Amino acid sequence: MLKVESLTKAYGKKEVLRDVSFEIKAGEVVGLVGENGAGKSTMLHILATLLPVSKGNVTLDDLQYGIDVQKVRKRIGFVPQDIAVWDEFTVEENMKFFEKLSWVNKSPEACRQLCLDMMLDRWKEKTQSLSGGMKRKLNLAISLIHDPDVLLLDEPTVGIDLKSRTEIGNHLLKLAKNEGKIVIYTSHDMDEIKTLCDRVYCIGEDPFYQELLEKSGKKVKVL
Repeated sequence: MLKVESLTKAYGKKEVLRDVSFEIKAGEVVGLVGENGAGKSTMLHILATLLPVSKGNVTLDDLQYGIDVQKVRKRIGFVPQDIAVWDEFTVEENMKFFEKLSWVNKSPEACRQLCLDMMLDRWKEKTQSLSGGMKRKLNLAISLIHDPDVLLLDEPTVGIDLKSRTEIGNHLLKLAKNEGKIVIYTSHDMDEIKTLCDRVYCIGEDPFYQELLEKSGKKVKVL
């Protein structure tokens, strides 16, 4: 279980997040929504151990953020909004490169299977020749090399075609429901949020997203 208790994040005197608390269980897909600048990406960066909290506590099962940092990081997969792959490398070379940096060793066959699981079969093609959707699939595959328990994604389907968006969404559901991973992601696509998420957290005071999602029957909590 991922547990956030009374979390506050401030930059100087400006509070981006204030007294935020929530819990997410294994196997859940949770969406983070809110207007630009509300703090969605900040929350993901905190959960990815890339930013410290100003106040409050975050735990992953029995591990304390800030104390068990290295152990937490071994259980976290983070996919930033900006695509982070080597364009001049092939898909295969990208996977091999990031496998060498990973916490665990994966065979080339296992790395290729991570790509095939989300319909990315351009193993020998240079990344620069791939579509935006395929690059995002590669980004996701890289984050799964060390088999994390928690997957954090910042706008994982922004700017890509419907087919790729659907394939990525279906794979995220499989990771949660079949493998028990916690999946947390931000998105401005309300149809995607409605389809994939078990629950939704709305960051910020703008009631637009809350009202929109509640009309669809989704459980929404304002953080």
